[in-house]
Amino acid sequence: MIIPGFSEIEGQMWMWMMAMIRPGAAMIVTPVFGAANVPVQIRIILAFMIGMVATNSVSFDLPTDSAISLSNIIFVMGEVLLGLAIGFSLQLGYASVLIAGETISNSMGLGFASMADPQTGQSTPVIGQFLTIFATLLLLAIDGHLMLLATIVESYAALPPGFAFLGADILFGIVKFGGTLFTMGVLIALPVGGALILIQFIMGFLARTAPALNLFAVGIPVTITAGLVALAVTAPIMADTIIQSIGMGLDKAAMLSGGG
Repeated sequence: MIIPGFSEIEGQMWMWMMAMIRPGAAMIVTPVFGAANVPVQIRIILAFMIGMVATNSVSFDLPTDSAISLSNIIFVMGEVLLGLAIGFSLQLGYASVLIAGETISNSMGLGFASMADPQTGQSTPVIGQFLTIFATLLLLAIDGHLMLLATIVESYAALPPGFAFLGADILFGIVKFGGTLFTMGVLIALPVGGALILIQFIMGFLARTAPALNLFAVGIPVTITAGLVALAVTAPIMADTIIQSIGMGLDKAAMLSGGG
């Protein structure tokens, strides 16, 4: 809560600074907020604002020891670990799109065509970049970023600062959740991948019936064209699966914010 008057302003500022550790750690790894092209100043301001809102809904006591002490280190580590876990859960749901993009790009023969990803700053295939932008727009369309911020604020009620400790079973659950979302990545790529497998069967049949046919001159353009057409046709189906994957990440983040 906000302390009235100016006599305890230093203690209030310390409380806000300690409260902003959790949202700040979450924004490092979350989609959109954690993008490489988002200025650090914006993340700090957002984390500070969330910390101020959170201190109005719950009260907590700061460690009374010196700044460099075991109790303070445990306090900060607990906040950082919980924030990273919440943000990473949503990132896992978002990362299934990258898996789908890699799969589709390799199936279309565009694995060599890559470009810089503004989210991570790394080089990704062009289809993966397209799906990443698609997933970002879907995340914003379903207000996923606002759901994440609400989840972080609500986590202060269930796990106040100083009590944000995650057990080994919870961390192992995050690992298993990541394995589940590998499956979601395959499901996202399945409509286009199935169509490309059918095209490969047809090209193999043509290679047997017409050996003089140059498959390198015919097969690659046909495969790329069929892949692009399949992407356009199956976009609504892929959108539903992407939203489901992002929703699973948000549900996992909400579960962690409640201590489970």
